[in-house]
Amino acid sequence: GLAELRARREELSERIRAAEAERGRLQSRIAALSERLARTSESPAGHLVARGELDRTIAETEAAYGKILESSQTLLDVLKGKIENAGEASDPRSTSKEKQTRGQKHS
Repeated sequence: GLAELRARREELSERIRAAEAERGRLQSRIAALSERLARTSESPAGHLVARGELDRTIAETEAAYGKILESSQTLLDVLKGKIENAGEASDPRSTSKEKQTRGQKHS
């Protein structure tokens, strides 16, 4: 009976060693996957920051473009007014009364 108990003991010891070896492999795999997960989590965070910066740059650029467009339109309107005034001044058919009437309409 003693030999049988020793054989069972050896069998259990072998199972324990196999389980510990499997546990070690799994822990190594968990550590590798945890590291990989940490790197993967950092990447989107960096991308989110970069995207936020790009969004701000786009908004600022669009605002500046709108201001440039508005200034260009104002400049164009002023230039058209000056051209009209210059044309009226050089038109011999216009009378000074017509010029005054037109000037009041544009004001």
